[in-house]
Amino acid sequence: MPRHIVILISGSGSNMAAIVRAAAAGRWAQRFDARVAAVLSNRPDAAGLTWARGEGIATGAVDHKAFESREAFDAALASAIDAHSPALVVLAGFMRILTPGFVERYAGRLINIHPSLLPAFPGLHTHRRAIEAGCRVAGATVHQVTTELDHGPILAQAAVPVLPDDTPESLAARVLSQEHRIYPLAVEQWLAASSEVVARAT
Repeated sequence: MPRHIVILISGSGSNMAAIVRAAAAGRWAQRFDARVAAVLSNRPDAAGLTWARGEGIATGAVDHKAFESREAFDAALASAIDAHSPALVVLAGFMRILTPGFVERYAGRLINIHPSLLPAFPGLHTHRRAIEAGCRVAGATVHQVTTELDHGPILAQAAVPVLPDDTPESLAARVLSQEHRIYPLAVEQWLAASSEVVARAT
């Protein structure tokens, strides 16, 4: 059975696009029997949905504004995800804090990228906080998602220098270029590792 990757976005989906391109270039379908099956968003107008549709990928939106609670939204989102029988759920700029029940539902197959060198600067405004703290390096981290925000096991990291004249915006742009490199790599490594587990079990 093909292994489906479902990617969640809230905006332009640049990390999503990097993963889709890597899947094609790296021949994930042939090597891992894996493909990006769907891109879902909590914002119906997310630009990344248009890009994904142009690539022939199924898309959908579950508007968080239509729900009275996080639990109700997460239940609807899980239903939309499960329609694609996901082997892996990838958060790529998905700007919602997920409930513990949602995280536990996809335990071991839910990953995220965060724009800091975790465990430093979990949460928001990471680039401004890194500059204000006088950090000489910043970066990005791919990690498994757990019920504790931005604290799951680390899968990949990349560091960039913090320059003397950096603004949060200039630092963010430099970090983002590294996100586009390490996120597809981390997904590929997850697929390779899970393929080995399946092979040993059969």
